[in-house]
Amino acid sequence: MNIQRDQGRAYWIVVHAIATIVFLAIHFLAKAGLLDFIENNIIKDTSRLLEKWTVTLAIVAIILMTRSILEKIIWKLNQSQGEKYNLSRITRLLANTIVVYVVLASFFVDPYNSLASLGIASLILGFALQAPISSFIAWLYIVFRSPYQVGDRIQIHGKKGDVIEINYLDTIIEEFSGDYLQNDFKSGRIIYFPNSKILTDQVVNYSGPIRPYIWDETAVQIAFTSDLEFVEECFLKVAQEDFQDEYATLYYGPENEVKPAVYYRVNERAWLEAVISYPVKPLDTTGKRNRLLRKALPLLNAEPEKVQFPEGTLR
Repeated sequence: MNIQRDQGRAYWIVVHAIATIVFLAIHFLAKAGLLDFIENNIIKDTSRLLEKWTVTLAIVAIILMTRSILEKIIWKLNQSQGEKYNLSRITRLLANTIVVYVVLASFFVDPYNSLASLGIASLILGFALQAPISSFIAWLYIVFRSPYQVGDRIQIHGKKGDVIEINYLDTIIEEFSGDYLQNDFKSGRIIYFPNSKILTDQVVNYSGPIRPYIWDETAVQIAFTSDLEFVEECFLKVAQEDFQDEYATLYYGPENEVKPAVYYRVNERAWLEAVISYPVKPLDTTGKRNRLLRKALPLLNAEPEKVQFPEGTLR
């Protein structure tokens, strides 16, 4: 995907470069009076329009080419995907704003008139488009404050999902869990919400910038007569092995911050629950729970004298 995207940017750089050369060539031909020998007012007016607008179009092509070059550089930076995405969107916004100004300025002899007209139009539209403007301001907040970035797993307004796109007015997330699933797998549904939601609602970011993991837990019911030290030993062993196998590079802060822990609680059916608490990547909660149970249960079942489970009438 990144290779195709990079090739696409290279393609547009070439297209905009060719367009710039073509427009400038037409401009100089028109300025040189190539069509002045024809005694036709319509053709002469067309020549004057070509002389004016080819410069404008050449400037626009140069701006767009510069934008493509900057985006190509940005996506090669050694930054996170979310940071590169935000830089790319800011570059697009600035380039598009300059393009709009250049085009508007072409309609006026005095460029200050275009700024004045643009200011009046913005004032009128400001009252009519309060909701979109709020969402755009929220987009600026998202870019500079970074409550979430592309690739993060978040929860907002009761909905949970992975951020796949942050537009100027809305954010798109790919839902996980949701109405039909009881796990953390993706549901296949896409959720759109206006950026202005983050100004009024609480945003929970599972992929926080401080640590690359969250804490989760898995419980297994056992009898009160079980060997608790043995149960704890089995759980800690499989949790530490899984951490080394899957998260060898996952380490922020003191070592004890990533160590799993076991505790016990009594459930409503009067059985004891052995609970293993462990660090896990936000997108791997269900997968890690399955791995731990597949590894821990054989160890516990291998010692029936030390560990008893609810079975038969003893449920």
